[in-house]
Amino acid sequence: MAVPQDRISREAMEQAMALSPFTLWVGTELLEFDAGHVRIAAAIRRDMTQHHGFAHGAIVGYMADTVCAWAAASVVGDVVTSEYKLNLLSPAVGERLTAVGSVVKAGSRQVVTRADVFAEKDGSEKIVATALATIARV
Repeated sequence: MAVPQDRISREAMEQAMALSPFTLWVGTELLEFDAGHVRIAAAIRRDMTQHHGFAHGAIVGYMADTVCAWAAASVVGDVVTSEYKLNLLSPAVGERLTAVGSVVKAGSRQVVTRADVFAEKDGSEKIVATALATIARV
């Protein structure tokens, strides 16, 4: 069975971002949006950190979840996350987080995606997490 290509456009994604209070609170920036590939960023603010001063794991998880879902949406349209596995690799220390997500395989009901999350500090980038997600078509 062929998978319908109801991909969401960059403009539609930016409109959806504007309607999401949490996305607005995080300050998510859409850096790249192509079919099956998305890159986002967000500044690390003090109110996003935990007691050691690292970006909280929930924020790192948000970045991975979001970039995976948006990569899936760029291929199949409206989606929600079904599940994701997040491996925290290093403390998320720096000025900004970036995340890159890509589609591994799009099926008729679900899309498997992967993501890497990086912390940027003093002009250099360090991987802090990696994720694998299953995204469901709505």
